[in-house]
Amino acid sequence: MELRIDRTLVERCRALAAAITAPVSDFIAAHSTVAVERSALRLLGVDGVGTNEVPVPNLIIDSLTPEHRAHGVALSFGRALAETGLDPLALGEAIAAGTLTLSQFAQTPDEAARGALRPFVEAALARVRAHRAEREQRLAELPQLPPPLLYVIVASGNIYEDRTAAVAAAEAGAQIIAVIRSTGQSLLDFVPYGPTTEGFGGTYATQENFRIMRSALDEVSERLGRYVMLTNYASGLCMPEIATMAAIERLDMLLNDSMYGILFRDINMKRTFVDQHFSRMLNAYSGIIINTGEDNYLTTADAVEQAPAVLASQFINEEFAHSAGMPDRQIGLGDAYEINPDLEDGFLYQVAQAQLARQIFPNAPLKYMPPTKHMTGDIFKGHLIDAMFNLTSVMTHQTIHLCGMLTEAIHTPFLADRALALENARYVMNTARHFGDEIVAKPNGVIERRAQAVLADCSALLERVADLGLMHAIEAAVFADVSRAPDGGRGFDGVFARADDYWNPFESALRQQGDAYVPAR
Repeated sequence: MELRIDRTLVERCRALAAAITAPVSDFIAAHSTVAVERSALRLLGVDGVGTNEVPVPNLIIDSLTPEHRAHGVALSFGRALAETGLDPLALGEAIAAGTLTLSQFAQTPDEAARGALRPFVEAALARVRAHRAEREQRLAELPQLPPPLLYVIVASGNIYEDRTAAVAAAEAGAQIIAVIRSTGQSLLDFVPYGPTTEGFGGTYATQENFRIMRSALDEVSERLGRYVMLTNYASGLCMPEIATMAAIERLDMLLNDSMYGILFRDINMKRTFVDQHFSRMLNAYSGIIINTGEDNYLTTADAVEQAPAVLASQFINEEFAHSAGMPDRQIGLGDAYEINPDLEDGFLYQVAQAQLARQIFPNAPLKYMPPTKHMTGDIFKGHLIDAMFNLTSVMTHQTIHLCGMLTEAIHTPFLADRALALENARYVMNTARHFGDEIVAKPNGVIERRAQAVLADCSALLERVADLGLMHAIEAAVFADVSRAPDGGRGFDGVFARADDYWNPFESALRQQGDAYVPAR
């Protein structure tokens, strides 16, 4: 099914998105954050916890004066490496223990610092490349079933229980497992350490938890003969650190949005914009597919009214991702099946929105989210609504499909709930696999008119955002009816201007990779 839409208007929207993001990119280029600096340390090999279980990367960054921080932690850390001969892990432990301070080595030449860092930077990037190559090899040897790829979540709070649930879901047909983070982790300005068993509403994102789940899914992948992908959440105050841990432990996807944390977690927008850029540079290098969060707009505002804002956000997310060097094949733009089921022809509107996104972003692995807002606890109606969602997904060729649960709005899904959701999705997607290729949208019919109207309204909305500037547009509640101030929200104190000689060796290396990237349009 192909909709007749104004391609000139599509290109106008892309041009507006580029104009909207350009001033923000200028801000990003002139600033860093404590989370970006901690990510550089983690990539070098710094890990562990010190006094009161505070992560070593936090202790090191917190020990720097604002003046030293403005130059980037890498040079200060590199000077200490050059003088002590320690490796990054041992040096980090010594600083955390108080036996060494970075200020001791302030007189060491910059060239010595860069030279001491070089082998560790190269080793870190080589490790990330090796994991990317391993993923590609596994996908070649254990190919996935055709998309839409069936995605389910586990969220017990205990990584070992999550591991059991994830394996059971994979055996029931899941192709992607997402480990939901513990409630409130996005507001923590540190990453917990080690395996965790006491999360609330989800399980803490830690490097050890990533390792445990990756190992379990690799094992079940071999047994099932198909690669099962692993997803987590690179959002909130530790967005770039989680992207770092994901690259190190070979996760396949990350929820990574340019505005989600601003709108829905009240994370400072300047902090978020800087953090998402570094995160996406690293995701591009590691081959991780990002999932953006436009579906969340529809949980706070009406899905019909917010459709243009969803599309506008997709254009903006695409542009931010391209500026970070991400190819289209890694940009999993989001949407959701959230129109009120009592609305007449609501299904046609759902199809219009999904097909519009598919045509505008033909090479993006679109992520389609299930109905949640209007689920009532009537499990029979809920299962039927999920089936209509499944049909929309397969007929419009969505790529990543989060399975809806018949017990949505009742409790965290049981294993049986997930099994029923997967069975529903498998049936619909098999029986209607090529339905979208066999039908033609009525010229100027309800579906086509709806798609054209959303595109036109999106263009008008982007014009308004371009006039206001993105930060002020967010303050004006243009997206999701939520207002945030440019200097408000959590984490603003962790944003700082770069000195003229600021240096982050990983950013430099990742930018060189991204400079050769020309986005497919």
